[in-house]
Amino acid sequence: MTPPTSSEPAEESSTSPGGGTPPAGALDGIRVLELGSLIAGPFGARLMGDLGADVIKIEAPGLPDPLRGWGQAERDGHRFLWTVYARNKRAITLDLRSERGRELFLELVDQSDIIVENFRPGTLEKLDLGYDVLRERNRGIILVRVSGYGQTGPDAGRAGYASVAEAVSGLRHLNGYPDQPPPRIALSLGDTLAGMFAVHGALAALYRRTVTGEGQIVDTALNEACLAIQESTIPDYDQGGVVRGPSGTRLAGIAPSNIYPTGDGSLVVIGANQDTVFARLCTAMGRPELSTDPRFATHGARGENQDELDELIAQWTAEQPRDALIELLTAAGVVVGPINTVAEVIRDPQLIARGMIAEHFDERINDTVLGPGIVPQLTGTPGSIRNAGAPVPGYHNSEVLGALLGLSSDAVAALHDEGVV
Repeated sequence: MTPPTSSEPAEESSTSPGGGTPPAGALDGIRVLELGSLIAGPFGARLMGDLGADVIKIEAPGLPDPLRGWGQAERDGHRFLWTVYARNKRAITLDLRSERGRELFLELVDQSDIIVENFRPGTLEKLDLGYDVLRERNRGIILVRVSGYGQTGPDAGRAGYASVAEAVSGLRHLNGYPDQPPPRIALSLGDTLAGMFAVHGALAALYRRTVTGEGQIVDTALNEACLAIQESTIPDYDQGGVVRGPSGTRLAGIAPSNIYPTGDGSLVVIGANQDTVFARLCTAMGRPELSTDPRFATHGARGENQDELDELIAQWTAEQPRDALIELLTAAGVVVGPINTVAEVIRDPQLIARGMIAEHFDERINDTVLGPGIVPQLTGTPGSIRNAGAPVPGYHNSEVLGALLGLSSDAVAALHDEGVV
């Protein structure tokens, strides 16, 4: 049976007060073909979709992206990681191993700007779809490649997952407490970091193309993305032999910057390691003399006496209700905030005011679903959430193959019967 499809054109932006139709976002007019699965590649493509790009997700017939079934909540047989990474995309199916499927893909390449893939290195080449082939069809095409360890080097052929990339990059070693096995954060951080760096490279390549007319390869690795955010760990070791390690709820030598208890059983984070902010904290505590105490008067001294300072602050915060404490310190110009759960995050007035708790309609459950808003916010071309992801593979086969390649609905149905779509 032919899968359900969308026969409607892609949703258009609302008409502007001036009578024209505003762009869907800053990347309106850019077409992205996504060959990725799971998180790293699809997240990068989603970020471009949020900013208005026409993202076409390509799945193999009969082999849907496993992400469709991922997530911790379930409703009517559906899970919701899909709505986070597949939103703002159209979805088609194509068998790239078949000659006809490969031909159709190359016809789409002719009309596209960016390809995102996160196969193991060499997979596209085995399909005879390496960059040399793609570039022959479209000299401006930008190929964004996301892999565990990059397209070159002795580990290029290894499969990669975020958890392992975080470990081999040294990032996992920085997490947790001394003398305990380093835990992972309860997210696939390496994947999302790689997706963001992939977009960073794709946008740079798009700009360079306006100068040269030529596309290029953007080569992003999960382990390198994890390495890139590790501050001064490399030069600190190179110049001083310092091996930064896990430090629990604080950074060694940075004080006060820690988690502190409140009188009603909550926790807050206070960041007051800068001299001027520390002085404000001391005044708010009713202990202004601490700011000139030789143990705490300078950044270096506070770092050397971190345990003692944290204990003094914790004794004070433990006597204050959380909300009153936050109000007091905020008024005093001290950086402070609660440790929120997602149940509190979705009710955060600041996030709501900024559109960061966004509703979008999920056709799978015929209802709206909450998700993260669009980051960053652009004032002139803010982007939008236009869909929550295609409910089934191939949902936009007729729409995409008809509008872009001129295929009739009968031709698309025949391709489906042949296993091409």
